[in-house]
Amino acid sequence: MIRKKMAPVEKSIEKIIFTSRWLLVPFYLGLVLALIGLMVQFSITLYHNLPHIMTMSQTEAILVAIAMIDMSLTGNLVVMVIFSGYENFISKIDLSDQAERPDWMGSITFSDLKLKLMASIVAISAIHVLEAFMDLEHWSSEKLAWLVGIHMIFMLSALMMAWMEKINHGQEKQRHKD
Repeated sequence: MIRKKMAPVEKSIEKIIFTSRWLLVPFYLGLVLALIGLMVQFSITLYHNLPHIMTMSQTEAILVAIAMIDMSLTGNLVVMVIFSGYENFISKIDLSDQAERPDWMGSITFSDLKLKLMASIVAISAIHVLEAFMDLEHWSSEKLAWLVGIHMIFMLSALMMAWMEKINHGQEKQRHKD
């Protein structure tokens, strides 16, 4: 009897909770703005360095390329978070032209996203370490040690996360067999 009286209230609460996922939209729109900011920074880097490409040393050219790769990887990461986050938590993205839809879109789970995020962070961190080693005269030994140490922590974290996901995936497979 009480259950029947609670049903409309319960339905309303569940509808509010389910609809609250749309509160994430401003986060994803903010990430779109961050992506625009990265594009602007990429363009500024290109604009400032392209006229000097013929007079740059090889090391300077490599440092510029590394900075641009870093921004590109970060941009890819932001796009991945926007697409997969939106599709996993809010709504499927309905594209009329399916040829433009990336193959991975709609197939990345939250666990996959975490692993890809960590792999991207490790890659970006590795680029920063490489950038520092390409420009050693501007780095103290202490700062380099911190940079390498933080990179190692990112690597260890990514490995631990991948290992935990593998264990979890094996347990899920076992449950489905039983």
